[in-house]
Amino acid sequence: MQSVDSSISWENVTRLDGKTVVVTGFASGIGLAVASQFLSAGARVIGGDINEAKAVETVESLRKQGGVIDYLPLDLGNGTSVDRFVDDAMALIGGAPDVIANVAGLDRAMPFLENTPDLWDLLVRVNYVGPVRMIHRFLPAMIERRSGKIVTVASDAGRVGSTGETFYAGCKGAIIAFTKSLAREVARANINCNCVAPGLTNTPLFNAIIPEGKLRDSLLRAVPFKRLAEPVEVANMIVYFGTPAANFMTGQVVSVSGGLTMHG
Repeated sequence: MQSVDSSISWENVTRLDGKTVVVTGFASGIGLAVASQFLSAGARVIGGDINEAKAVETVESLRKQGGVIDYLPLDLGNGTSVDRFVDDAMALIGGAPDVIANVAGLDRAMPFLENTPDLWDLLVRVNYVGPVRMIHRFLPAMIERRSGKIVTVASDAGRVGSTGETFYAGCKGAIIAFTKSLAREVARANINCNCVAPGLTNTPLFNAIIPEGKLRDSLLRAVPFKRLAEPVEVANMIVYFGTPAANFMTGQVVSVSGGLTMHG
């Protein structure tokens, strides 16, 4: 009988002991759940967020669950802030992170013809250019080390479109295409790039855009499970992509949408 290699047991391939993870938007919503789950998997977390007061409070709370977590200010819409975050994170870590989880995002729900160029500029900087700039800065050290995992967070709006989120959907479609293309470029350096596309999720951002009412009820009727995702349910897939369990996956986009969007 063939023996089972204990080094590839489920427990071993889902642990991240001794690894360092950068999580953007970690102070609330999906980002908070991602930071918490990475800590549970044994990783050290460097959290970036634009909301300093909330971030400091979050760090204090997460430290109580055990593990090491630090906060560095980050505004993905500001290139100088992104560069400073990368420099400070690499100084704190002593090199590149093992995993980059870009979770932070920004949305505004309104008809496309009510958009303004200023809004376009803000959405594209936070949802696309900022994350790309951050990855671009971290990547040389990851390539030199010949290891690393990059996880981007898009949206099912970027896969199938969403009324009232047209430009946002365009930004998320761009991050999907970027992730797939980057995956091809860096596979030779043993770096994985994958993307998670959440559907309707119970986050402060979603609740601010779609408050309780007829519109939300209508959206939920379209979800086979008839409910919103909880942030941790999305976080679990993001964290999975950061673990050795996903070593042979790259260039993938996985929807966590309760079946709202099904792709063959």
